[in-house]
Amino acid sequence: MDAFSPAHYLARTRRADAVVYIDFDGVVQHHAVYCTPKRGIHLRAPGRSLFEWTPHLEELLRPYPEFKLVLSTSWARRPGFGKAKARLPSSLQARVIGSTFHRRVHGADAWVEQGFLLSPRGEQVLADVARRKPLVWCALDDDAEGWPVPYLRHLVQCDSELGLSCPATRERAAAKLAEMASELEALRRGAGQGA
Repeated sequence: MDAFSPAHYLARTRRADAVVYIDFDGVVQHHAVYCTPKRGIHLRAPGRSLFEWTPHLEELLRPYPEFKLVLSTSWARRPGFGKAKARLPSSLQARVIGSTFHRRVHGADAWVEQGFLLSPRGEQVLADVARRKPLVWCALDDDAEGWPVPYLRHLVQCDSELGLSCPATRERAAAKLAEMASELEALRRGAGQGA
């Protein structure tokens, strides 16, 4: 098997029973993020800073040590997965098992990459769910456009300007994570009884 083939990538995909798909812009920071040659990656939102709401994500995930993160953000494409992951606090980095975009699969061909970029975020996440096969999952994202209706229950939509700084959003996220934990426990209990 070719080390750079999609089949090789699929065989090496890291899996977890519980996955949280996380966007950056509009979730852990204000959505007004820009990248220019002169200034690099920066925010055009007075008084805001990059990754300022990651402590909220850390707190939300603290009760669930086995929940893993998959980056569902354009940052995984540019500046790249490694650099995107490195921007997170170490406690969150330790949870990251991959991203919805992978250069060896989606960037191997210009047409494939363009197809990925043009597909709605919900479709990108669902393709990754099909590949990773988590037992339970949710997505924290400010982009609900194009999410297939049957899967909207998995989405915790954030306000693009407030992200996880919004108490109501954190309440919805906390409820969804608790629901995932209960569902995971029930699935495992059922599997144990069926053995």
